[in-house]
Amino acid sequence: MPARPMTATRFLARMSLETEVGTALSDTRIRLLEEIGRKGSINQAAKAVPLSYKAAWDAIDTMNNLAPEPLVVRVTGGRQGGGTQLTEYGRRIVAMYRALEIEYQAALDRLSERLNDVGGGDIQAFQKLMHSMSMKTSARNQFAGIVTGLRDGGVDYEVRLRLDPRHEITSVITKASAENLNLQIGKEVFAMVKSSSVMLAVDKGMKLTARNQLWGEVVAVHEGPVNNEVTLQLPSGRNVTAVVTQDSCTALGIEVGTEACAFFKSSSVILAAYD
Repeated sequence: MPARPMTATRFLARMSLETEVGTALSDTRIRLLEEIGRKGSINQAAKAVPLSYKAAWDAIDTMNNLAPEPLVVRVTGGRQGGGTQLTEYGRRIVAMYRALEIEYQAALDRLSERLNDVGGGDIQAFQKLMHSMSMKTSARNQFAGIVTGLRDGGVDYEVRLRLDPRHEITSVITKASAENLNLQIGKEVFAMVKSSSVMLAVDKGMKLTARNQLWGEVVAVHEGPVNNEVTLQLPSGRNVTAVVTQDSCTALGIEVGTEACAFFKSSSVILAAYD
């Protein structure tokens, strides 16, 4: 029986912009931003995408943390008692993404026209390679920062990252890791911290041994059977999330609007960088 000829193939553009710590922008996240711009409500925008309310806020937190300035901000007041708003920077990002997507689709269309010249095995090998190269991280807190300090400790390296004009964080990694990342002053690096490694405090007079101390306002508390997920917003608009017990939240008086400090050890900060 003769082999069937390869039928015409068209790749459809579902573009995502990836960083070393996972997806920064995707079609789903862009649609979420577009819906926020239209509706001014995270709840309504999430339903339109669709996403769960928590997944929508998680996506916004990640985008705001990785961007040089917030894409989405909370607003208060008005007849509805407040909502969410797409910033001018966020609008520009959406417009640039959609423009790039058009060019991306045009490139895929040109590739489809040439597919008959490529063997099926080569296509499968390429697909396998793309799958193996994708990377996701379970770390809840992801930040982009610029290296502002490096100190060689012999066995390890102390690395300081500037998150915004007010905040720096410190990471301690092995010397081999520092060399592998090719760290240098001014280089952009991604920092990841698991939410379970982040602790909270509310007393400004308390002395802490943790090098990293980020003060902000509690903007969300997601309650669970035993633990709560608490999100703090820094003055720059970036967010930090901690998982703490309900008893700890009660003892500290943690609720939306509380000023609190998210602190974590420098050894809890994982770094990633572009080659």
